[in-house]
Amino acid sequence: MSTLGFIGSGNIGSRLARLAVAAGIDVVMSNSRGPASLAEKVAALGARARAATPEEAAEAGDWVVASIPLAAYRQLPAAGLAGKVVLDTTNYYPFRDGHFEELDSGRTTSSELVQAQIRGAHLVKAFSNVGEQHLTALARPSGAAGRSALPIAGDSPEAKARAAALIDRLGFDTVDAGPLAEGWRFEPETTPYVMPYFSDPEAFARSLVELGEELRSGGTVRSARPVDAGAPLPADRLRTLLRESTRKLPGDRVLR
Repeated sequence: MSTLGFIGSGNIGSRLARLAVAAGIDVVMSNSRGPASLAEKVAALGARARAATPEEAAEAGDWVVASIPLAAYRQLPAAGLAGKVVLDTTNYYPFRDGHFEELDSGRTTSSELVQAQIRGAHLVKAFSNVGEQHLTALARPSGAAGRSALPIAGDSPEAKARAAALIDRLGFDTVDAGPLAEGWRFEPETTPYVMPYFSDPEAFARSLVELGEELRSGGTVRSARPVDAGAPLPADRLRTLLRESTRKLPGDRVLR
């Protein structure tokens, strides 16, 4: 019996939990507000799901998904995650997380920052370049036609292999982008980030520009990202996008 622990049970974590349950994997959900706040979500997932504290989710998981805002990365239970394969969905958004000079300057990447906080864990950057709506829309059984690929990055070949095996069960192929230091290749607003999974990427690009303008004006964010059924992204195409990706520091992004 396999178990996937979740530290953070927002949109990404919840959708991954649905995929895990459908694949016959038990899930242990947690967040910063406590198990009681997850009662409705766990009930909807069914008998394979339970709620716990972050420490308990870390202990229970054969793999652990860390899906929290980067600003909260120091709250990860480092002791409980020691020796675990941790799939890090984190992205750095200065408008949400505040500024980290080492990330603004490009001196390190967000996943390297998280790995330094949980030194005993084996971190794999994953699920960070695909929109939440496309996680469930594009998942396909292993070997099925029209399967999409997701990039991973990590410093441990064994951890990446274990992460890839999980991702395969959840419905996606994987492409190895290299060590954590190369994780910038699929950070926000690079060519492999989110856009290639849209059936109408131009509509999404327009929504990003509108959102960026609203954030810079200090007004209330009113733009909604378009609903989109998604388009499969084959592994070969993803490899090309990763190879051709150029680094986009936070100060050069639309959303900053």
